[in-house]
Amino acid sequence: MHLKTEIDINAPIEIVWRNFFAFDTYPEWSPFIKRFVGTPKVGEKVTVTLQPPGGNGMDISPNVINVDAPREFRWKGKLFVKGIFDGEHVFRFEQTGDATTHFIHEEFFGGIFKGLIMAKIWDSTEQGFREYNEALKARAEAEYKEAAS
Repeated sequence: MHLKTEIDINAPIEIVWRNFFAFDTYPEWSPFIKRFVGTPKVGEKVTVTLQPPGGNGMDISPNVINVDAPREFRWKGKLFVKGIFDGEHVFRFEQTGDATTHFIHEEFFGGIFKGLIMAKIWDSTEQGFREYNEALKARAEAEYKEAAS
């Protein structure tokens, strides 16, 4: 199962990446990823608090599996034990012009309960991804506009 959202951001990739990677600021602006604690390095376990719209917040403890600045950040997590409900969360950044970035926010779901669980949380998770994307766009575009003036 694959959930994918995309958005174009009118700011250079470096500004978008910098705002994305400023995890300590997430409580101030991010409506979906409320908290990120840990070292964002490959092989490290981090703690992430997700808050889907209309849902309860939940802490997950995924492992960082890729950091390719300023192009991609990935983590992979599981519910209880591997194979029950697993997810690989991907954030990709593509420079599409001098001052534009295409942001892709997606997750690949696996495990024996993926269908059952996703049937219950698909809509709110997709909405959470979209709200996060919009908030990142607003933040990066505001920084770019301020720097240009």
